Amino acid sequence: MTDFASTYDDEEHVLAAFHHLVKALGASKNVTDDVRRLAADLDTHLSTRPKTPERKEDETKEVEEQLKFARKKVMRWESNRSMIWALGREEAADYLQAVYEIQRLTESLTSLLLSGGGKQKELLDQANSVLQMAMVRLEEELIDILSKNKQSFEPDYLSFHSCDEDVSSDVSLVSTEAESIEETSRRNSGGTEHEDHKIDLVHPSVISDIKSIANVMFASRYNQEFCDTFVSFWKDVLDEYFFTLCVEKLSIEELSKMESKQLCSKIKKWNKAMKFIIRVYLASEKRLFDQVLGEFGSTYKACFIETAKDSMLCLLNFGEAVVIGPREPDKLFRLLDMYEVLSDLIPDVNTLFSEEAGSFLRTEFHQLLIRLGGTVKATLLKFGHDVASHPSTSPFPAGGIHPLSRYVMNYVNTIAAYSDTLNLLLRVQSGEDTVLIHLCPLASYLRLLTSNLESNIDNKSRLYRDPSLKHIFMMNNIHYMVRKIRGSALEEFYGVEWIKEYTRKFQQHETSYERVTWSPVLSLVRDDGKNGKAVLRERLRSFNMAVEEVFKSQTTWSIPDDELRKDLRISTSQKVIQAYRTFTGTKSAIIGEKFIKYTADELENHILDLFEGPPSLRNSRRR
Repeated sequence: MTDFASTYDDEEHVLAAFHHLVKALGASKNVTDDVRRLAADLDTHLSTRPKTPERKEDETKEVEEQLKFARKKVMRWESNRSMIWALGREEAADYLQAVYEIQRLTESLTSLLLSGGGKQKELLDQANSVLQMAMVRLEEELIDILSKNKQSFEPDYLSFHSCDEDVSSDVSLVSTEAESIEETSRRNSGGTEHEDHKIDLVHPSVISDIKSIANVMFASRYNQEFCDTFVSFWKDVLDEYFFTLCVEKLSIEELSKMESKQLCSKIKKWNKAMKFIIRVYLASEKRLFDQVLGEFGSTYKACFIETAKDSMLCLLNFGEAVVIGPREPDKLFRLLDMYEVLSDLIPDVNTLFSEEAGSFLRTEFHQLLIRLGGTVKATLLKFGHDVASHPSTSPFPAGGIHPLSRYVMNYVNTIAAYSDTLNLLLRVQSGEDTVLIHLCPLASYLRLLTSNLESNIDNKSRLYRDPSLKHIFMMNNIHYMVRKIRGSALEEFYGVEWIKEYTRKFQQHETSYERVTWSPVLSLVRDDGKNGKAVLRERLRSFNMAVEEVFKSQTTWSIPDDELRKDLRISTSQKVIQAYRTFTGTKSAIIGEKFIKYTADELENHILDLFEGPPSLRNSRRR
């Protein structure tokens, strides 16, 4: 019996010695967090072995002494509001050691409490109270470390226009007909691109400090408190960047009521913000969360999703508001910009939200892309219909290039810049949209659009009472269509045959103008074999009156294109002057010189004044 007791005592001494060794290892400043956690687990295991009442009492006293020592270390900082990590890592390591010790002691006391005891319950309550205070302090330290070491991005990462960016001067298709539509490209060049460019959100040197706080809080089962603090901090940072990027968190109702020009300006900012937030900021944030929380399994993914979801939903809600808003032609290019931005970001989004927890964001992103594509197609079809049905109640002054022609052809020119995207979107059509199916769907659509324009312009020409002005108007507008296409990138969509066909059309209107205007006039100076003096003088008088009437009205008519105006003047002059010279040259002796009012040179000068347009247009052309 004595030998058994001696053996038992020896075992107790060995285990006690090993227990002290494990505790010393856990308290060492020169071991990693993993080793420290392993030591704590061994200590807990040793503490849960069966004990004699005497041994339990001894351990309770030992735990009480250890708790008193560790508690003193923690409480010392409750009266000292200096930031521990700001005083150096040695102080931080000493504090963490004390917290780990208290966490270990709570587990030991929990084990001792299993067999009952008021003293153990009292000590456990004390340990939990101190541990809770330590956790609150660690949250404060975490925020301080993050705040002081948050990295500021270089200016080129935020190379966006200011919040006071001018609103683009988009002009509505239904603007007044007298309003000039300037040629301009609507395409958003987008600013700085970021190809998988991750950046450090905090200084790399403090990652280990943040991880050490995470490790002790997770070990103490305060993992939710750590995650809440960490997530809240980065949510606030993301809100700051939203402000910097001029992205307002507006409701769908607010966006749907916004004026078109203001909305277009906000879409430009949204495109830039979308690229920056997804490709740069969130990619960097996910890496940081992995560095800090990666060893805790899926926790880091859940925390990242929690941080990102509000901002992502805000951006996606903006896109939804644009999609459900009016399908105005001026919005098309902004919609295309949005579509192309989202298309480019698909790989980034699939990587960021690849896990199940982020699948709803990934799904919402893809659904928005699909709805944007559908809205683009619907807007294109509506625009084609609007062009065909654009109304007019009065003829366009001076027979010049109608604002609708300028608008549509500038629109066509800009559409071509999105050819890859539009060919993709227009390729899949059904029902009444099958007219757009083609080897190059965009070419089919553009030809349909210009055909609608030609038809509408023809309807507008019928408003002119003067048939000569009708031909001038048609010649101007068809020539303008050809000029915008020939020699430009649009040629590949229309082809050489289209250009030849429409060149013939405006030339036919040029010929028709000359026939309608000048054939009756020239008939007065043609030799019909009647050479009586009175007859010839009357014919010359009628000719003079006719050309004066032409000069009076057609000087104010407009042919804006210099080359076209010059060609028509020369063609007209050759026909009129040749006929006039022949008539006056052969009949002047009969008519009498004093009855010849104009010389050929004077008539030619009058013809060279034709088609200058109203005085206001001439003055602006000279400027």
